[in-house]
Amino acid sequence: MKRSSGVLTHVSSLPGNYMCGSFGKAALEFADFLGDCGFTIWQVLPFYVPDKYGSPYKAISAFAGNPYFIDLDILFEKQLITKDELISNTQTQPYLCDFKGLSDRREKLLLNASKRLTASQREKVNSFADSHPHLDNFCKYMVLTEQSKALLSQKECEELEFMHRFIQHEFFEQWMKVKTYANKKGVKIIGDLPIYVDTDSSDLYFGRKNFLLDKNGKPEKVAGVPPDYFSPDGQLWGNPLYDWDYMKKDNYSWWTDRIKWQLTLFDGIRIDHFRAFSEYFAVDASESTAKNGKWCPGPGIEFVRHIKKVAGKKLIIAEDLGDVDERVEALLKKSGLPGMRVFQFAFLGYDSPHLPHNYPENCVAYSGTHDNNTLLGYLWELEENTKRYMLEYCNHTGPWQNGIISIIKTIMASHASTVIFPIQDILGYGSDTRMNRPGLADGNWQYRFTKEQLSLIDTAMWKKLNMMFGRY
Repeated sequence: MKRSSGVLTHVSSLPGNYMCGSFGKAALEFADFLGDCGFTIWQVLPFYVPDKYGSPYKAISAFAGNPYFIDLDILFEKQLITKDELISNTQTQPYLCDFKGLSDRREKLLLNASKRLTASQREKVNSFADSHPHLDNFCKYMVLTEQSKALLSQKECEELEFMHRFIQHEFFEQWMKVKTYANKKGVKIIGDLPIYVDTDSSDLYFGRKNFLLDKNGKPEKVAGVPPDYFSPDGQLWGNPLYDWDYMKKDNYSWWTDRIKWQLTLFDGIRIDHFRAFSEYFAVDASESTAKNGKWCPGPGIEFVRHIKKVAGKKLIIAEDLGDVDERVEALLKKSGLPGMRVFQFAFLGYDSPHLPHNYPENCVAYSGTHDNNTLLGYLWELEENTKRYMLEYCNHTGPWQNGIISIIKTIMASHASTVIFPIQDILGYGSDTRMNRPGLADGNWQYRFTKEQLSLIDTAMWKKLNMMFGRY
């Protein structure tokens, strides 16, 4: 199995001038950076439309892309937005995503842009939407959502629906240029697929039979996870649960479409919360925490083999973290999919599977995920005896503040076929740059870095490390 390495960086974190990272020049430059370092994988977070807190894990569509990723400079070059509009969408500071500014201003800008398309451009947009039914449904659903808030004229409905069609076409066109460029640089893109969608989603509205709902179309039970490392109350996600019996009778058609679409956008995908294919956690919709939920049987190996067949030779990573039991382990083994190992979980108990000497070849090893602290933040907060033992394990003898590279070398030297590091760990940044704190709604998903910060990274050193450990 070929050894490789990569960097976990969401598009929203990329440098830029317009409140959020995008598919513009900075994305191409980031692909250049990865190639210069000898990395061959760029892993991103979900590309879905984010919720009001900026989270990409509560999808209102399992197919529609995030409009904030559309690059404004490209729209300006196409003469779809004006110089004044460009200036009015400029950010006040470069280190955080401005979700409020995006929410207040971006849709109006994109609506204006959609009205400036020529007749041939409009025809191209409509042809794209007509040939992608799930995206077409999403655009219709967004109009229905707006109609539920205010009385709209027929003309306003048509303009709104076309705007969303334009957004999805532009999103796809811009992203595929970035992906093609990265692939030519030898960099593959790994996407992230949350297992669930939101109750407020086009997928539920147009596909109710796929979900476990009461006679009023509301979920009786919702998704979550029990108390764990991240949260003593568990996590009450609130997503509707799938009707796996119906999906099986339908030959998993919705999932087939979803996997095919994701593997059009990406070279591989990480399936979040893989353990729900073994058993999923169901919580009464009336509960305020996830403490009183229960495990229910998932679709099992038949379903996993189905999505493997759909994926063909493309990579699927199974996120097998959290409350993993023997049934989950058996399912993963039968599937043949690579699971995950996370260094920051390695010293929570005796002889953990997350210790690098225990990594199997068929796994993807991370220093941390988007849900973890950064490595520097992890070291800072680690109990003193555990910190001392961990640094000794990594053969580090200097000050603990300089231990990040020793940890990364230890992970790189492991048997894991693929290793991935968040960009914050490549930069050596602390917990103030953490992407997400599970269980907390506010203050997450905002982290961004600048072009100047990226330029300070010693690309020659990272290339040398990748060559040293056979991952170049």
